[in-house]
Amino acid sequence: MVNANVRVGDYTVGSEHPLLLIAGPCVMESESMVLQVAEHLAGLKQQHGWQIVFKSSFDKANRTSVDSYRGPGLEDGLKLLDKVKSATGLPTTTDIHEAAHAAPCAEVCSILQIPAFLARQTDLLVAAADAAVARNICVNVKKPQFVAPEDTVHAVRKCEARGLRDVLLTERGTTFGYGRLVNDFRCIPIMKSFGVPVVFDATHSVQTPGGATTGGQRDMVEPLARGAVAIGCDAVFFETHPDPDAARSDGPNMVPLARFETIVQKLTTLRDTVRRMDAD
Repeated sequence: MVNANVRVGDYTVGSEHPLLLIAGPCVMESESMVLQVAEHLAGLKQQHGWQIVFKSSFDKANRTSVDSYRGPGLEDGLKLLDKVKSATGLPTTTDIHEAAHAAPCAEVCSILQIPAFLARQTDLLVAAADAAVARNICVNVKKPQFVAPEDTVHAVRKCEARGLRDVLLTERGTTFGYGRLVNDFRCIPIMKSFGVPVVFDATHSVQTPGGATTGGQRDMVEPLARGAVAIGCDAVFFETHPDPDAARSDGPNMVPLARFETIVQKLTTLRDTVRRMDAD
């Protein structure tokens, strides 16, 4: 049986624990930018005691346009994530897209993240689960935009069948009409009913897919995150960047790094209130 409380480095994720915050730039654009964001987040962890995991992608394999920037690749990306971990002490995570990515990423990361478009790929889930068991880390499976929340139990069971007990599920919106995303907050309690902590992806949920590049509604990130925390999510995923409008991927839906602290302060206060209400 999977764990209701999941260990991520020195953190614990679950209903009775503080929020886990997964944050960082969408894609690794440069070493200096990645370290700038990671050091800022590490400072917030030290100041507030927040549970922060650094996230950035070494490859954006699902870019809309063939001309879009994808990232530095596996080898250089993992070297940079290892540098982040050494320089800041933050646990790290990144997307994996192929079964061959699982083992090398597990050597550096505390969470292996399965992208939403790939969450039904059994070979990828099995490889991630095997690598996570071998390194005593966890797997975060993002709910596909085209899958009902109750059907994500199958991804959990695939991981469990390989002996992995530490699994997270992420809600990131559901496709409606011509690529638009909507958030059905029933997804969170439904997925929590499988016995796993649930993450809310606040920035990908506000994407507006279509055209040569994906757009987004950055001003909707905070309201949706508040709703998700109020209904009981255990973690919030943010992509954040020093200058989102100049970012090379997902700029329109990323949170400005300077705004991150204020948003999270409100969410942690709300989380404490929800936990007190649930304890009554």
